[in-house]
Amino acid sequence: MTPGGDPLVEAARQWGARVGDPAAMATVTGLVRAQQVVVAGVEAILKPFGLSFARYEVLRLLAFSRTGALPMGSMSRRLMVHSTSVSSAVDRLERAGLVRRGPSEHDGRIVLAAITEGGRVVVDKATTALQEAAFGLDGLGDADARRLTAGLAALRRAAGDHAAGDPLHKI
Repeated sequence: MTPGGDPLVEAARQWGARVGDPAAMATVTGLVRAQQVVVAGVEAILKPFGLSFARYEVLRLLAFSRTGALPMGSMSRRLMVHSTSVSSAVDRLERAGLVRRGPSEHDGRIVLAAITEGGRVVVDKATTALQEAAFGLDGLGDADARRLTAGLAALRRAAGDHAAGDPLHKI
């Protein structure tokens, strides 16, 4: 490999020479590296707001909800993460005064997380910053982003995930 060259290109070259067709390996390696780049960019955008992407997602979900409050279990399913991840994010947000936790008025066995007014202010500012930075996807045009989203939906469907189709199709 030449100094400064793309290590993923070199990995694909080596794979092709020693193992076989590098297409799947190169795709997975590229996807994982792209995920690292995007997450690092998003985390950098959110850091001034005291948020990680996980905490941002919790706040955004609550802000989008009709009442500003959701059951913890429901949040876990909607965010497609384990309940302990939601609980940890809510703990941090609660300590920061952005979320409060309490029992449901209708069923005391259900624990709700509710966004505070301060949480709404922070999530709105963070959302503006993410939008202005194109969520760190400034290297992708709209058409490329739509193709990538559709391709990822196909990959998710093949894995049995709840990907009904291209989420941007009807937007």
